[in-house]
Amino acid sequence: MSTLLSFKNVIVRRGARTVLHGIDLDVSLGERVVVRGSIGAGKTTLLLAALGLIEHDSGEISLVNERCRRDAEFSKFRGEIGLLFQDPDDQLIGPTVLEDIEFGPLNLGWSAERAHEAADVALAQVGLDELAERPVHELSGGEKRLVALAGLLAMSPKLLLLDEPTASLDESTARRLLDILRSSSLSMLIASHDPLCIKALATRSVMLQGGTLRVDQN
Repeated sequence: MSTLLSFKNVIVRRGARTVLHGIDLDVSLGERVVVRGSIGAGKTTLLLAALGLIEHDSGEISLVNERCRRDAEFSKFRGEIGLLFQDPDDQLIGPTVLEDIEFGPLNLGWSAERAHEAADVALAQVGLDELAERPVHELSGGEKRLVALAGLLAMSPKLLLLDEPTASLDESTARRLLDILRSSSLSMLIASHDPLCIKALATRSVMLQGGTLRVDQN
């Protein structure tokens, strides 16, 4: 089975604190792996390190079987591998919904026509076609989360990294988001402690505790 993401003995320190200590984790094609853990356990750090958005101090991180250490090595995968931030306001940058979703494909060098078509398809996937021209600042929190997801889907990723995807969502919107994710064929690495999310998405789960991973027995 093709491995999309691999951590081998990865250590990440933030100041004097070791946040991740000797992490070993693989995510293969077709898997949806949930990383559980309490607030402050390092789940977000794990996802950020996976895309090189924070540096790892030692160990090996490989994306699509290619070892990455420098930012330039990670950056070429930031389309194939998309990260959904916990706070969509950290992710949305376009003035309107459609322009925001087009930004990622355009940044990958796609033509304006191709980017527009991809954005239309992604909007349809998340069921927000009618909001294409809506200013981003007028969206609800749930709508922002769905638009941020559409921005990732527009780039045709192989792997999604999802940071607490149902956090701060009402149950109806959370179920809508999970239905979209569950119906996709994408591989995923999901940081979540939400039982609804874990039940809906996980093909397997692990627990992050004390900076190390163990097989989740819950």
